Amino acid sequence: MNEPAAALSVRNLLVGFGAAAPVVRGVSFDIVPGECLAIVGESGSGKSVTARSLLGLAGANARVSADWLDLGGHSVLGLTEHAWQARRGRDVGLVLQDALVSLDPLRPIGREIADSLRLHTSLGAAARARRVLELLDAVGLPHPELQVQKLSGQLSGGERQRALIAAAIALNPPLLIADEPTTALDVTVQAQILALLEQITGGGTAVLLISHDLAVVSRIAHRVAVMHDGELVETGRTTQVLGSPEQEQTRRMVAAIPADKPRGTRLSEADTPNTPSLPSTRIDSSTEKTPDGTIVLEAIGLSKSFRRPDGTRQLAVDDVSFALRRGSTLGIVGESGSGKTTTARLLLALMAPDRGEVRVFGQPWTTATEKTRRGLRAGVGAIYQDALGSFDPRWSVAEILSDALGLGRQRRAPQTTARLTSLLDEVGLAATVLPRRPLELSGGQRQRVGIARALAGKPQLLICDEPVSSLDVTVQAQVLDLLDDVQRERGLSLIFISHDLGVVAHVSDQIAVMRAGRIVELGPAARVFAEPQHPYSVELLAAVPRLSV
Repeated sequence: MNEPAAALSVRNLLVGFGAAAPVVRGVSFDIVPGECLAIVGESGSGKSVTARSLLGLAGANARVSADWLDLGGHSVLGLTEHAWQARRGRDVGLVLQDALVSLDPLRPIGREIADSLRLHTSLGAAARARRVLELLDAVGLPHPELQVQKLSGQLSGGERQRALIAAAIALNPPLLIADEPTTALDVTVQAQILALLEQITGGGTAVLLISHDLAVVSRIAHRVAVMHDGELVETGRTTQVLGSPEQEQTRRMVAAIPADKPRGTRLSEADTPNTPSLPSTRIDSSTEKTPDGTIVLEAIGLSKSFRRPDGTRQLAVDDVSFALRRGSTLGIVGESGSGKTTTARLLLALMAPDRGEVRVFGQPWTTATEKTRRGLRAGVGAIYQDALGSFDPRWSVAEILSDALGLGRQRRAPQTTARLTSLLDEVGLAATVLPRRPLELSGGQRQRVGIARALAGKPQLLICDEPVSSLDVTVQAQVLDLLDDVQRERGLSLIFISHDLGVVAHVSDQIAVMRAGRIVELGPAARVFAEPQHPYSVELLAAVPRLSV
């Protein structure tokens, strides 16, 4: 039997910007109908640039060339923007990671989905309205007749992503490009979106999936192409590439997956040419601090509600209680809206609970005055998901860390520079980053600076709210290893909040599972993951994507 014609065929794709050297070089692949090809790689490897170039969206300053670039058997090389507008949506659909930004915040989602039908079909208003409802139902959005009038900001993250997929498939394009479509989603919503993409592929649509999550890729991709430094370094069937990788870059990515790796197992490989290494000296066992049973943080009956626009109140945290012991890690997991981040803000005393209290180092914390808390704050550090958003973009790394050390921003004395260098060395960064500003750093470097800032006051307790969710798998591995090293050296106690259960299982001694503001299960990590007791915990763990090859 003849092979089906390719939905997309690319040969020797090169993409550059301005006069600089190309950032994508010699990329070639085909995708046939009903096939999912995943392009994987670290941040900056060229994945998203490649995807956007295939849609004519590389940017006005981009230089795009190829021996050929065929979409549905027709060359799209050199198309004008006007010609591309006629093809996007009809011949190829696009799903981006951040649906909140991709959807117009001022238009109801029903009208946004209907626009492509209005522009590219002869359907009347009534027929378009019916088609929009069909699409929202097809992507699993509950009660579509109620959702069509909502703005994107009124939808949850999973609902927005479904609406974006509905818009992308409205014209039944033969090719769908999905660029990190599940990265920001919790595990249960991620599982639903993956099932939807599988359904779309099963219906005959070709899917190009861009991702750094190899567990997700192993579930839905038929073939995998590994990208590194602008080139495809390994391509083949998913089971072959992920199960028996031939290239060092692929092996490093597979080894960095935290799921099913025991606590304390090192995930990253030091001293590779393109990956900044952690400090090479592993903490000697004679200097490691071990849990001693002392309670360093205690939450007692915490509750917090917020007023909705209609005047009613939403209970975000409901009677939450737990204790954290010195030198141990408590992982808090749950879907979006479960109350994890509100709990973190209560623990940091960034907001006051309606009921209950937090005690730190045996002392009143939330019930104390800010003047009293100020004496304890040096012992409590925080690491946030968005390191860039938590920095003043005008400050250099030296200014950020000097401020954290209480030294102000004045000109540094040599001994001050030595302190800053020592702090950077602890998180695996060179002193050469001191004069640089946050925007001049990579995502991994920014997160390391965030950790250095949190460690500056020599805290005994770190509260980490989604500290690695925005990082690719290899940088994530480096940051997790770093936190493990620092915890062992300093005897730190950690609250680790994440929607990534593979990460939480790897780093945690205890697990708290949250749902609708309440802790529904609390216990040793090994027991919770092996024998979950609550039905929601069972559902949550069943949705975790694992590398299956």
